[in-house]
Amino acid sequence: MEERRRDPRARAASFDRARADHRHERTEDYVELIAELTEATGEARAIDLARRLGVRPATVAAAIARLQREGYVRAEPYRAIFLTDRGRTLAEFCRRRHRVVLAFLEALGVDRETAAHDAEGIEHHVSETTLAALERWLERFGPGSG
Repeated sequence: MEERRRDPRARAASFDRARADHRHERTEDYVELIAELTEATGEARAIDLARRLGVRPATVAAAIARLQREGYVRAEPYRAIFLTDRGRTLAEFCRRRHRVVLAFLEALGVDRETAAHDAEGIEHHVSETTLAALERWLERFGPGSG
């Protein structure tokens, strides 16, 4: 009921933020996966991204071109894909955010499999303010807080 009484402009802004978060999710997923593949195998190839994401190589090619324009990766035809400094910074932030959300859900008693699945969706919508609050909560009440 409270939501209906809220200022329509505030509601619109909230929906705008959610839409922007959804657009940024793919960028984060690609950057995170490129970092993961690079660490695991020494390189990230478009074909490996397509397999892991369950999409067509053409979809990956379009995404990589966009990521390159936005300054997250550098890539050359028939070569591996590399994160730029900007891409590495985003990948590190995404990993931190994922770790915190996952740890928080597990600390609440959510089983690991469900927590991992839910963290994948939640992590893209957590603000820096909320993330910091979750970290403080985990420091105080999480596993090993004694």
